[in-house]
Amino acid sequence: MICALGSAVCFGTASVLQAVAARAATEPGTGSAGVDPALLLRAVRQWRYVAGLALDGLGFVLQIIALRSLPIYAVGAALAASLAVTAVVAARLLQVRLSSTEWTAVAVVCAGLGMLGLASGGEGHLTGSEALRWSMLGIAVAILLIGTAAGRLPERSRALVLGLGAGCGFGVVEVAVRLVDDVAPSALLTNPAMYALLVGGGSAFLLLTSALQRGSVTTATAGMVLGETIGPALVGVIWLGDRTREGLGWLAITGFAVAVAGALALARFGEAPAEDVPAASGG
Repeated sequence: MICALGSAVCFGTASVLQAVAARAATEPGTGSAGVDPALLLRAVRQWRYVAGLALDGLGFVLQIIALRSLPIYAVGAALAASLAVTAVVAARLLQVRLSSTEWTAVAVVCAGLGMLGLASGGEGHLTGSEALRWSMLGIAVAILLIGTAAGRLPERSRALVLGLGAGCGFGVVEVAVRLVDDVAPSALLTNPAMYALLVGGGSAFLLLTSALQRGSVTTATAGMVLGETIGPALVGVIWLGDRTREGLGWLAITGFAVAVAGALALARFGEAPAEDVPAASGG
């Protein structure tokens, strides 16, 4: 659980840095366009985005370690809790004012994670079928295609679909990590789950960056939280054998619901407000 929480800290801090960089990388007249791969190329010229990517890399390593020892539902809830980290970082570093309701939501997230920590068993011992591996790859490709088309939807629905697509992409990564059971080069090259991990992760970053730039941050982030928690948790329980401690299933379900609900209450912190950072246009 320590690795899962460490991953949440890395991702939550990176969100503040990347959001500022994404705004700074926006070119006049491009705000209403579809998904823009060139946005990533412009964003990486911002030192904040590069620092955020470094934290994302560390967070991903910690996430992999956590997924190899914890059920997917526990790791997914911890990753959603990165919004609580983002809120606290924004409050301390960017002087963003948190309401009493939002501070309560941070406490709710922590309480939910505490319940999950008490109730979670070890990871499931099922390795998953070949059909599940190919399904993850198919879902990853579909996310990229649907997300690209969603970039041209009206603004109100665009943010939700892009955010949900990004969350599903991150969810594919969570499941795919569990489906990679042999890290020998020859095995990796023939394992569909490895390609699902790469396509799902890349699609998620692209869609999330576009969602942060082009639509309602709150809506996009809420969609992302739902996409990266509920689906992967069900896959872990149904197909990979994830379980709770004996007699504590009710506590795990409650903790999962509480943590996700608290994260949704903090959805506006999927991006730090640009106006709170006067120097945001700098490289």
